[in-house]
Amino acid sequence: MILSNISVPLLGLVDTAVIGHLSHAHYLAGIALGSGSIALLFWLASFLRMSTTGEIAQAYGEQNQTRALQSLFASLMLALTFAVTLVALSPFLLQVIAQLANPTEQVMTQAHIYFSTRIYSAPAAMMNLVLLGFMLGLQYGRGPFYVVLFTNLVNIVLDLVFVIGFEWGVAGAAWASVIADYSALILACVLTAKLLRRKGWQLAILLPSRPQITHLLSLNKDIFIRSLVLQLCFSFMTFYGARLGENTLAANAVLLNFLMLVSFALDGIAYAAEAKVGQAKGEQDVTKLKAWVRVSVFWGGIFALLYCVIFAAFGRLIITSLTSIESVIITATHYLPWLVILPIIAMSCFLFDGVFVGLTRAREMRNSMLFSALCGFFLPFLIMKDLGNHALWLAMTCFMALRGVTLIYRYRKLDAQQALLK
Repeated sequence: MILSNISVPLLGLVDTAVIGHLSHAHYLAGIALGSGSIALLFWLASFLRMSTTGEIAQAYGEQNQTRALQSLFASLMLALTFAVTLVALSPFLLQVIAQLANPTEQVMTQAHIYFSTRIYSAPAAMMNLVLLGFMLGLQYGRGPFYVVLFTNLVNIVLDLVFVIGFEWGVAGAAWASVIADYSALILACVLTAKLLRRKGWQLAILLPSRPQITHLLSLNKDIFIRSLVLQLCFSFMTFYGARLGENTLAANAVLLNFLMLVSFALDGIAYAAEAKVGQAKGEQDVTKLKAWVRVSVFWGGIFALLYCVIFAAFGRLIITSLTSIESVIITATHYLPWLVILPIIAMSCFLFDGVFVGLTRAREMRNSMLFSALCGFFLPFLIMKDLGNHALWLAMTCFMALRGVTLIYRYRKLDAQQALLK
């Protein structure tokens, strides 16, 4: 899971590097705005993977094949509904993006090109999330690894062919991602079918019961709200950065790749925690559950410290590899110290997200996110707003720290109440 997740930001790094070496900053700023908006919408759908993983892991612990397949098909139907809605609303969403970011005409033109193409990969991307969650819930970590690695390899190759070879610019980067998503869906379906056969399960369409649908919708509602608030904070970074100028927007796009690299690596551990904690809950084994939590925190700390050292030693080198625009390099280097300290501060929030997904306690995740966004992100930003872009990065740092603190507090409280398995 660590290997599969760490390959995800490589996709963003290649997109940024390829576009970042074109002649003008507005190309990089445009793809930052367009891809950032797509990321907001697609990551909002992370509730599909999270809820699927938790439900399937618990069903696996119970050895309940019927529950697992009913949850799978219910999640796939929800994924398609969400994807079609996004495509239908895309013209309206583009208008909202333009109003919120207020970019220059050149930047908005490039963002429009990317967004209006990339949005058509929504059905594949949403269904992929469900299938990845299903494989992970059945403790098949190699499946998601193969799918994510294949997606990124296809995307990287097509990026180079379309953007550099065919000189399609931002449109080439968008088409590369669309083709990669649909290719990944085909592979995910093949791997899921093979996994079921290997476990001796019959692939059958089992419609979920009304109580199951109600439970799944409630679980997805809370995780959706949690994901929405999270993406609002990240989108605020992009949109407010656009108001601070083209160079600041482009520099933040480069630096957010650092944070994505950290988040996906730590989420690799968190995803494994989701599967193992969910299985332990299904087996009603609290000793095993707490053991997996301790192991996850240990390795999360190791990787977080490693990232701090790498960013401190090689941060500027990474920046210059992503863009050759001198003004963007200078701006990004100025704010690099925030990224050096973020990995160790953000470690707990990533890992305990995974723990609570495995416990299928979405309400606690939602409440932690709401409190942390209001008191950890927007309040510090409003207080320190005069610091400009420094205020944005201060707010992001406080936000990550408070998420971890609130989730750890709630976990310990559940443990003290002997309610981890309820």
